[in-house]
Amino acid sequence: MIFFEVLRVAMDAIRANKLRSFLTMLGIVIGVGAVITMVALGEGAQRQVEEQIASLGTNVLTVRAGQGMFRGVRGGGARLTVDDVEAVRNGAPALVQVAPEMQGQLQVQFGRNNANVRILGTTSNYAEVGNYTVALGRFFDESENQGRRRVAVLGGAVPEVLGTNATEIVGRTISIRNITFEVLGVLEEKGGQSWFNEDEQIFVPLETAQFRLLGTDRVNQFKVVVESEAAIPIAMVQIEDVLRREHRIPLGRENDFWISDSAQFLQTAQETTQTFTMLLAGIAAVSLLVGGIGIMNIMLVSVTERTKEIGVRKALGATRSAVLLQFLFEATTLCVTGGILGVGFAYGAAEVLSRSAGWTMAIAPEAIGMAVVFAAVVGVFFGIWPARRAARLDPIVALRYE
Repeated sequence: MIFFEVLRVAMDAIRANKLRSFLTMLGIVIGVGAVITMVALGEGAQRQVEEQIASLGTNVLTVRAGQGMFRGVRGGGARLTVDDVEAVRNGAPALVQVAPEMQGQLQVQFGRNNANVRILGTTSNYAEVGNYTVALGRFFDESENQGRRRVAVLGGAVPEVLGTNATEIVGRTISIRNITFEVLGVLEEKGGQSWFNEDEQIFVPLETAQFRLLGTDRVNQFKVVVESEAAIPIAMVQIEDVLRREHRIPLGRENDFWISDSAQFLQTAQETTQTFTMLLAGIAAVSLLVGGIGIMNIMLVSVTERTKEIGVRKALGATRSAVLLQFLFEATTLCVTGGILGVGFAYGAAEVLSRSAGWTMAIAPEAIGMAVVFAAVVGVFFGIWPARRAARLDPIVALRYE
């Protein structure tokens, strides 16, 4: 009964100063809301990265050109060629598919519109290897690659870049470096940005790119599909053996190429995102601590204002523990209520950011629970000093206080 009586008195004191109580809670509301929103932003970013990497396939390896080291000296710029791709295709039994990428940034024209677009020369299996879906039309086939046909498949965002839409441009011709190409199809947009937009590129047959557009046998990278995730280590060893032999790299010298898999990208992205999330949550938590200091300040003021009331209660038999619990309940109630309101604020902020900025937000239930619990801890931590000060007041001195 004493517990509920103390709680009732604490709630009456909060209701007696509604505006001050609300302004006191405001720091906690903003703090909790900011923490949850920042964690939701980090969680959303991590999920988006995971989805993008999963769309590439967990059994896909990427081979890039690099620079080798020999006795501490970095060698000249390495290169991967079409011959390297063929050697890997024929000399690595663990591989299911190989798709090279020969890239260049060229001027593209359609009607009166023109733009500088990334051109990617590759083989007919690239859509399958890269997990692309054809939205309209079709992808070029191997006969068109071998015949060096002037055909192209557009990324999902290219029609808009050229001032048209997929329906109008499929079957018509575009000009790439003043060479006419027939548009066979348009891919579905994959979305997501890295250092470039995957949807803003044009795919042409590898042979066409090599002999008609770019004039080189050099490939920027190539992707390989392995039978399963379990076969990835074997495939990496086979690729390394073939390329070291093709590049005539002596024993003891580092590779002049890199082999990476999506699992490495995923792990790196997760670590980066987690660090980013912790940083944002830490910054947001500072505002929660500031809110706690504000509550302690107001509670100290409240103790001073209600000194005479405390004296009367003690004179009527209130114990030190009852007075301490009353003020501690007030501080904790303000913090917990502010935490609950902060959750609502976080949902509103997440919705606004998602709609206005297009960010992916993911509010985890555990983040909500942790934020509210932390708010309660802040209330107890910053409320204990004012509560002890009220409990230790001498009733005679308190009654004479003006």
